[in-house]
Amino acid sequence: MHTDLPTIHQHPLAYLVGLEGVALMRAFAGEHDRAFVEARLADVRALLDAAEGLGPGHDVPPIDTREGYRHWAPRYDAGPNGFWGMEEPLVRPLLERAEPGVVIDAACGTGRHTGWLVEQGHEVLAFDTSRDMLEIARAKVPGARFAEADLHDLPVPDASADLVVVTLALSHVRDLGPVFAEVARVLRPGGHLVVSDTRGYYIGSPLYPLVEGADGEFGYIPNWRHATSEYLQAALPVGLAPRFCREYAGGGADDADGGRDFTAAAHDGTGGFDPASDLELADPSRPPNVWEMMPWVEAAARSAYAGAPVLIVWDFERE
Repeated sequence: MHTDLPTIHQHPLAYLVGLEGVALMRAFAGEHDRAFVEARLADVRALLDAAEGLGPGHDVPPIDTREGYRHWAPRYDAGPNGFWGMEEPLVRPLLERAEPGVVIDAACGTGRHTGWLVEQGHEVLAFDTSRDMLEIARAKVPGARFAEADLHDLPVPDASADLVVVTLALSHVRDLGPVFAEVARVLRPGGHLVVSDTRGYYIGSPLYPLVEGADGEFGYIPNWRHATSEYLQAALPVGLAPRFCREYAGGGADDADGGRDFTAAAHDGTGGFDPASDLELADPSRPPNVWEMMPWVEAAARSAYAGAPVLIVWDFERE
């Protein structure tokens, strides 16, 4: 348990009104017209009038990653994960540049990248702190070697790896410095560190994965959103030089330079909803699901999230 972290309060109305507020701030800065502003204010009035059915909200305590992924592991691969579909086409071209060699898949999870790395001809050492995730990964990828280990203490000799991969995991790390120092220790000169990380999906704040325990109680796995400068402050002093960096927003269209631009452009529609039929949670006993609620305030959601980065991808070289 993270005893120094707070129990968070998640209220459906707070999220919905918050989206409207961000959209109104963007309109105030000149991104939308009068009709858009009037429609958003009308939405806020309707939300407040219809809020009683959304309940009082939920207090959600923090749980550590080992406990959280123990509950999450059995269904981790079961449903669609939007981040995977965004991240893999961005990361794998960077990984394809590496000649077959020794690769460390740190925080490997259920082996999403591990199996692909084995198929590329690499000798893959895969580590994670979650025994439950590793158990699934071992069954999926017999060609890799797995062990329980933390990003801060990888059980390999100095200068023994050609490539280290850390994908969608550094958001669980409060201080990047010790992790980058450990990666620099295990990389050979000329070796690379490829990183992907989330940028938060709550308008600049971390995305807290919610996990339901066997007792039906919920907890959140703490995440930290690192400023771009924090990666550099951690990497440069230990001899990791950036060779590639890009942030990606939410959306789907290919962009002109062959990368992926996930920008979901805001539209100028007036949106609106019917409070009598739309403001009803599928399961009010659970903490609110943002994906369920976004369609209720679609115009505000599109405006609030338009252009907001959701992923950052790095390639560092060990000098």
